[in-house]
This record gives sequence, structure tokens and C-alpha cells, in this order.
Amino acid sequence: MKFTKMHALGNDFIIINNIKKFFFLEKKVIQKLSNRHLGIGFDQLLLLELSLNKNIDFHYRIFNSDGNEVEQCGNGARCLALYLKLKKLIFKKKICVSTKNRLIYLKFLNDNFISVNMGIPLFNPKEIPFTTNSIKNTYKLFFKNKYIYFNVVSLGNPHCVVQVKNVSKTPISLIGSFLENHKLFPQKINVCFMEYLNINNIKIRVFERGVGETMSCGSGACAAVAIGVKKNILAEKVYVHLTGGIIIISWRGSNHDLYMQGSANYVFDGKILL
Repeated sequence: MKFTKMHALGNDFIIINNIKKFFFLEKKVIQKLSNRHLGIGFDQLLLLELSLNKNIDFHYRIFNSDGNEVEQCGNGARCLALYLKLKKLIFKKKICVSTKNRLIYLKFLNDNFISVNMGIPLFNPKEIPFTTNSIKNTYKLFFKNKYIYFNVVSLGNPHCVVQVKNVSKTPISLIGSFLENHKLFPQKINVCFMEYLNINNIKIRVFERGVGETMSCGSGACAAVAIGVKKNILAEKVYVHLTGGIIIISWRGSNHDLYMQGSANYVFDGKILL
């Protein structure tokens, strides 16, 4: 099986061209491939397929390193766009691709700097999904003798945003694992920890469901900004500082599409015997 290794600010992927439907990858196979000691190593696997809709350039499926299929990945979308360009599968600056539950519109701003239209953020608990009896501005759960306060939003995949004073000193794995697997999130949840710097800058760390903490998370950056704008503490354009670098997020508020700008990088091509 041939594959391409790519990354976006350290969030790494392998992309497999499955246009001819050669591969059906079982959960155990994906887990083995994702192992950083015994396999290739990656946060997500992207499986490229043909689209049945003539207005959509390509369809692709997203699998976390635990083998579970998910709906959305902002960093992965940028890597996919660059892959299509490098492999000469597209020859235009604007691309439309489909995922499990939505369309994504991508635009090349330069060689490897790409804008992604992530669509309209969804805050209704049923759309996350998040189990609650009432809609609130902020939710809370009791953990380790204190309350964790959080907000929920979906950018095609579910996110829980926790505002903290200092992300560097926050026990990301401990709290992230607790929230990811909590019964109130029936499809589990990505957990974004946000440190407010000023109206145009935030720092985040993300604990991704089925993966753990990653160096960056595009949809997590979008989720944090969407919550910040909704709470009137962030401007329409925000620089999101992640462990792997900076992503630019722009959102004008309710009923508007949210945009992400960031880089994508080719690492290498390889092949592995399944």
C-alpha cells in the first residue's frame, strides 16, 4: 500500500489514494499503522475517494489513530488540498471536497498556505451531540473536588472548550480523558483548553478523541474562537497559538461561515506491506 505522510503544524496524517477502491482498512489495521514505534505513526488517516457529485471534486474519509471514523478535521483538510495539488489531481486554486457529514471549501493563498471554509458553528446540544436538559451559556461537571466549566460547539465534529488561566500548567490528559469519555457526550468529544491572551490572540492545547493530545488541531482552534466570539471576548480575526504553530481564524458571528487559514506540509511518500 502506497501512502503519503503530511503534517499541519505538527498534526500528522497519512493520505491514501483509494480512488480505485483497492483498500478496506479494518480498525485493527489502522491502529497498527498509526503506532509510532511499530508502524508509520500518525494522528489521523485520510482515505481519498471519488465523489459521486459532479460539483464536488473529491470525497474523503477520516480515521483517528484508534481506528474510529470521524466527521471532520481542519488540519487534515489543508493537507488533503496540498496532496491533491502535489499529485496533480487538481489544477485550480479553489477546491470543494466532501466528508462524512459536510462540504468543505478550500482555497490556496500561496503554495502551501490554505484557507478553509469550515461552515457555520453549531451550538445546539443536540447537534454536538451533548446530553442536557436545558441550553445554557456555560455548562459544568464536577471532577476531582471542583467544577470544570465548559462550552460546546460543533464544526462538523464535536468540541468541548474549557477556558483556563494557563494551558501550560493544565493537566490536559487527565481532564481531557475525563471529558472525552463522559456519558453526556454519546459520540465522545474533542476537548480544547483555551488561554485568553488578548482580543486577537489565544493559546490552546487540544485533547482529541481517539488520539490524545496533538501538536495542533484546526477544528479545535475554530471551536475555541467560535466560543470566544460568542462570549464577546474575542475579535472577528484571531491568531490561535498551538504547540505546533499559529492558525488564523476569522468569524463574523451568528449565521456566518467560519474561516481558517494555515499551512500544510509534505513529509514523504512511502509504501508498506499490509
